[in-house]
Amino acid sequence: MKPLENVKVIEFSTMITAAFATMMMAEQGARVIKVEPVEMGDPMRYIGTSKGGTSALFANCNRGKESVCIDLKEASGQALVYALVEGADVVIHNFRPGVMDNLNLGSEKLRKLNPGLVYIAISGFGKDGPLTNAPAYDPIIQAHSGITASQGTGTPTFVRNLICDKITAYTAIQAITAALLAREKTGEGQHIDLSMLDAGLFFIFPDGFMNNTLLDDDVEVQPHLADLIYNLSATIDGAITLSAATDKQREGVLRAVGREDLLNDPRFNSLEKLLLNLEAFQEELAGVFMQFSTDDVLARLKENDVPAAKCHGYEDVLDQPQIEANGTIEVREHPALGSMRIVRSPAKFGGQRLTAGSHAPAHGQNTTDVLKELGLDSATINDYKDKGIVL
Repeated sequence: MKPLENVKVIEFSTMITAAFATMMMAEQGARVIKVEPVEMGDPMRYIGTSKGGTSALFANCNRGKESVCIDLKEASGQALVYALVEGADVVIHNFRPGVMDNLNLGSEKLRKLNPGLVYIAISGFGKDGPLTNAPAYDPIIQAHSGITASQGTGTPTFVRNLICDKITAYTAIQAITAALLAREKTGEGQHIDLSMLDAGLFFIFPDGFMNNTLLDDDVEVQPHLADLIYNLSATIDGAITLSAATDKQREGVLRAVGREDLLNDPRFNSLEKLLLNLEAFQEELAGVFMQFSTDDVLARLKENDVPAAKCHGYEDVLDQPQIEANGTIEVREHPALGSMRIVRSPAKFGGQRLTAGSHAPAHGQNTTDVLKELGLDSATINDYKDKGIVL
């Protein structure tokens, strides 16, 4: 039995934050009904590499779900949502503050219909404050939360990945499951507010803001971790990274590259001195790895028990023996997208990897079946379709 079996989730969302969260819930056994607009559905369907009218991004974030298309602006469409919510455990959306209230689908309304409902509202910046109604995309949140400042390059630099969207998704699923656990004890649901800005700052803060945490005047400020351990070293045929956190590991690096002479250099013969003279130390080693091939220097570092890794390209990442040993990648056939890779849910329950959910649904693929579950007959459903209330 998967841990979230018998949990029913109704998702209203566009793009990634809510969709990625509910995909993870679906992998863990929840039934997720994704309510999409009638006209075109979630815009994520059409962004990036695609085949058969569906993008890889959408497929990655929406497997294991059912798609129902309802016009939420119509009163009869809202009534269908009320019927869905009466038997639901969770409602999740990522619309701007006020949008769901304007559609008569706000938290107070739906939780009055279903007091046990966990209702989570994801927004960019929160429901109060000067940016409440500002549009929020991942790069914007990276800039606001300090992630661009934390990259250690001297100038603001983006993580070239939708990191804040996915951080928010992970935060959302943790909050939802905590609320479901609380409901088991109290019998009551609750409302959860979650902003991408807060999720991003909470994520980056422990190490990224170490130098902005302690406020007394006698604090001993040290270099950021980014300046100490996140360094690429170019080799003849690529690049490596290494992490030498102890004196023994730092000695191992110098032996591996033939610079044992620096072991006795008074500028670097203790961690305290090394930190004071870090720039000079880096200058001494500048270009030293270009004397070696990637495989050669990795072997030397391994001999000296120094943590190090090749910086893999995309295809190399997927071909790593460790990834294969973990059973992380699965190749499956999608009816529209053809052969595709998926990354299986990382957590193992009872020592077993969870099986991946069904394929990401086509736009409105499950509308008829879900409405029949609510007790609507074929004639009524067809009438709704003729009127454009459902697809």
